[in-house]
Amino acid sequence: MYHSASSLSSLRQAIPLYHALLMGCLIVGTAAGIYPETQNPPGETRPNVEQQLLEQRETREDLDFWLRNMLLAHRYTWEEAARVTGLSLQETEAAARRAGIDPDTGAYPFPLKRTGVLPYPGGRHPRIGFLEGAVDPIRATKASVFLPWDPRSYVVIDLPEAIFRGKDLIFLAHTHIPTVWDQPNRRPRFLDWRRHPDGGLAGEWPLPDGVVVGATIQPAAAGVEMELWLHNGTDRMLTGLRTQVCVMLKGAEGFTEQANTNKIFEAPVAAARSQSGDRWILTAWSPCGRVWGNDQVPCIHADPVWPDCPPGATARARGRLWFYEGNGIQKEIERAKAEITRPREP
Repeated sequence: MYHSASSLSSLRQAIPLYHALLMGCLIVGTAAGIYPETQNPPGETRPNVEQQLLEQRETREDLDFWLRNMLLAHRYTWEEAARVTGLSLQETEAAARRAGIDPDTGAYPFPLKRTGVLPYPGGRHPRIGFLEGAVDPIRATKASVFLPWDPRSYVVIDLPEAIFRGKDLIFLAHTHIPTVWDQPNRRPRFLDWRRHPDGGLAGEWPLPDGVVVGATIQPAAAGVEMELWLHNGTDRMLTGLRTQVCVMLKGAEGFTEQANTNKIFEAPVAAARSQSGDRWILTAWSPCGRVWGNDQVPCIHADPVWPDCPPGATARARGRLWFYEGNGIQKEIERAKAEITRPREP
């Protein structure tokens, strides 16, 4: 068939649009189970197509890092890694070979007795249970902290999981209940953590109304130091600011019991005991609101709160996650209470 120059130009302009529409249909079809050969496992549905494409793009832009992160540190299967990259299984394996990554013989360089921190890769649900309460988890807010006595094990911190302004849910790192932004073209875009040379992580996530949420995680003695902040870029006072910061235990061997009987909740500290009884994972925040845990996830929370925040101001909370070995847990908790509430030196 004969085509004029103008029709060929229109066709060339339309091809990228058709490709994008086709990719979107494939992703939505996969999430709906229309294409069973690539269907995500239970709890892995991805209704936020734009966020999935963003995560795949960010993965491919730094593919060697993410492959090492997934295959060596988090011990992903090839199928899990391919789901994160958006590449085929064969393409993912070939990319790992080119980078010299062999999950059968390699290991991520986390020496024993040192806390390692990495962005959580996504593609594998960080919970054991209550998956219906965390559909389509966003990876950008999640970081893995590896246990100093077992670098194969890790906890996943969702920093933050949720932010409330009064009764309004303004930030949620998965889908479960609607936020105030669940409208067409209003969903925030969640970019990955920025990685620092010293092993720390920092993230910033703007909301549509001018509010910016940010967090940092910094390796420290026996654990990590954290900060969670909110900048008020609106023209009104923000009140009733409270958060959820979830520490998920699925990847921590010895801590996966779906119960709260192995946990201590004494504000501002939450602690989980290992099955052996002499190892603990603890977290604390200041200022702190509620301390609690969900036995089905399983997880622990010491959720920070912020004071009222006027226009142009930034509200901050600081937290810790750390590890303890021994039988003096109550003394350790009392020490942590005093330390976390002590004013920080300028």
